[in-house]
Amino acid sequence: MKFVRIIFALAAAWGFLALVPGLFGEAGPRPEYYYGFIGIALVFQLIFILIAIDPVRYRALIPLSILEKLSFFLPVTILYTQGRVAMGPVFFGAMVDGLLMLLFALAWFLSRKAGQGIQPL
Repeated sequence: MKFVRIIFALAAAWGFLALVPGLFGEAGPRPEYYYGFIGIALVFQLIFILIAIDPVRYRALIPLSILEKLSFFLPVTILYTQGRVAMGPVFFGAMVDGLLMLLFALAWFLSRKAGQGIQPL
């Protein structure tokens, strides 16, 4: 379970470091989308902290965390292959999310035995 805690704690730290500066950046023509994206992404960093604190109790949130990472990784990857996203900060951030997505899947797989003793409320 230590691996799961470390992965989710690092993911949360990375997320806060990557997202908070965006709150002070240029929002562009649709600021509600920009700030909405930043806001929901920051909320997920709090979910990552919850998982890091108690991975067994919050194991059910891990698949949602995988989807959260996929929701940025996949579109940016597709846009990159279409030539609509340059190899720059956005592409790099999406690749980090792809790596974290794989690590979250590994964490979910490795934590399955620990979560078997938990009974639903």
